[in-house]
Amino acid sequence: MKTLYIECNMGAAGDMLLASLAELTGDVKACEDKLNSLGIPDVTYEFEKSVKCGIEGTHAHVAVHGVEEDEHMHDHHHEEHHHEHTHEEHAHTHEHEHHDHDHHHEHEHEEHHHHHTHMSDIENIINGLNVSDKVKSDALAVYGLIAEAESKAHGKPITDIHFHEVGTMDAVADIVGVCYLLEQIGAGKIVVSPLATGFGSVRCAHGILPVPAPATASIIEGNPTYSGNIEGELLTPTGAALLKHFADSFGTRPVMAIEKTGYGMGKKDFAKANMLRTFLGEADNESDKVVEMKFNVDDMTGEEIGYATGVLMDNGALDVFTTAVYMKKNRPGILFTVLVKLEDKEKFAKLIFENTTTIGIRYSEMERFKLARREERVMTKYGEVSFKVSEGFGVSKVKPEYDDVKGIADKE
Repeated sequence: MKTLYIECNMGAAGDMLLASLAELTGDVKACEDKLNSLGIPDVTYEFEKSVKCGIEGTHAHVAVHGVEEDEHMHDHHHEEHHHEHTHEEHAHTHEHEHHDHDHHHEHEHEEHHHHHTHMSDIENIINGLNVSDKVKSDALAVYGLIAEAESKAHGKPITDIHFHEVGTMDAVADIVGVCYLLEQIGAGKIVVSPLATGFGSVRCAHGILPVPAPATASIIEGNPTYSGNIEGELLTPTGAALLKHFADSFGTRPVMAIEKTGYGMGKKDFAKANMLRTFLGEADNESDKVVEMKFNVDDMTGEEIGYATGVLMDNGALDVFTTAVYMKKNRPGILFTVLVKLEDKEKFAKLIFENTTTIGIRYSEMERFKLARREERVMTKYGEVSFKVSEGFGVSKVKPEYDDVKGIADKE
């Protein structure tokens, strides 16, 4: 399966993720041209080479009205929301100054507070872009996570949240760009490392906030995170929301044959390379969750058991098997074991009750390892035969399809 692994040892911001994914496309300049054709009002993208700790990568610049946000908006984004103005969007006013919190230009802050944008305006902007419906849906979902976190952090309804005009377009560019590139890359599975947040505090217009900031902390609830050893803010709300939305799972890099690696660089320099790294390749084994459902019966005939097994398999059970057991009163009985996908357990509970005599089902959720499987057709001297190929964990297994072998044998 084509798998994307996102390594966030130095946190994540929208621009870093954007730059890293652009490298995975293989042609950063063509990627830049395509992003500039998406139709985001007054926004231009530009990628440039950047070196951190001797490692070369790409840094993403997003300009609004020809000016990058940090050229005219230097106050830290986590208190960019002045309460008297109900300006609640800290995720979108400083994304491209990620890891560069020199909070000494507060004097330019107020002049930009006269333009406010509502969530409905964001929806209109995104729905009007030259992108697919999937990209629009993903982008709106990511923005929704940020708006919900802002609402929770400040105790205000989402409808009352206002976004700064320049910061809004900057964030729309990051979010839509990442959603678009992920669609182009087309990974079947996205795995994200535990998220480094940084630690300490950041100074802003109205005081000092802890790291991670309240909105970021709200977004990452339920996801694996750690502070790391870098003082300062490493994970921005936009970066956190993008990863939360797209991650199929969080953990270490799976066993995979890496085809491409992307390096998205932050702005500030640290002792550690300030970058977000992505790996694209084929994962040769998988781990996922299944549900094992078990129940006993002692009053079904062989025909009824066979019929029930067929119904469960026909409806998508991963496996069904039976075991002979002795039940109470020394009665011989049958133990059914049914393996199903996690999201299908209620569906199969209904099917089991409808097609067997049991009145109770035991179930447990469990992880399983499985080899990546594919089918190959091979021409042999006996004719074309389908082979099942299973690979992973350094193991490769090849087995001919039984029906094909049987068909050849029947002809001899």
